[in-house]
Amino acid sequence: MTLSFFNQFATPQVLGIPLILLAISLPPMILIPTTRLLNNRLTSMQLWATKIFTKQLMLPINYKGHTWSAILTSLMLLLLLMNLLGLLPYTFTPTTQLSMNMGFAIPMWLATILTGLRNQPTTSLGHLLPEGTPTPLIPILIIIETISLLIRPIALGVRLTANLTAGHLLIQLISTATITLIPMMPMTALILFFILMLLTCLELAVAMIQAYVFVLLLSLYLQENV
Repeated sequence: MTLSFFNQFATPQVLGIPLILLAISLPPMILIPTTRLLNNRLTSMQLWATKIFTKQLMLPINYKGHTWSAILTSLMLLLLLMNLLGLLPYTFTPTTQLSMNMGFAIPMWLATILTGLRNQPTTSLGHLLPEGTPTPLIPILIIIETISLLIRPIALGVRLTANLTAGHLLIQLISTATITLIPMMPMTALILFFILMLLTCLELAVAMIQAYVFVLLLSLYLQENV
């Protein structure tokens, strides 16, 4: 049987139970707060990093949008841990599934739109038509801005899926080539091994950056509607 490189993105199952449920539930278990009266070094570092991220994320948003800080921070931590844990051997990355990423993107995007329509409907609808637009161009610009508004959740989900999928495929291809070339061309295999290590470091950075970019874009959409 020929193994396809894309089999790594198929949801594995054990006794008919999809392991994606375990992969999603594991990250929140890592961040469960302890019952200690005093925090240890690890929990103190987690709280410090969370506060720094939340402060930077909420800085350009006005006071009304600060109620979203817990939701956006929790989403960023969930995506970050799922991306990083998926790089471990014999694990599964849920964020390589487009359906799951769209399940994150569409409700959050829709919530920002509904928030704007409820709190400031005139300003939210005004984003569809730039100020000073010539009268003949008004219908065309409204259509273009509406399409760009509706395509935002698709861009969020596809961006996260495509970046993680491309990185995993490159790692799979180079590691397969390295193992194949060891008995025939050991020097070439050694060079590929160093490239694989560099690519793994790059993928670690991509896993962190893509989680941050996903939440950052959501905060920008929120900024327009609060």
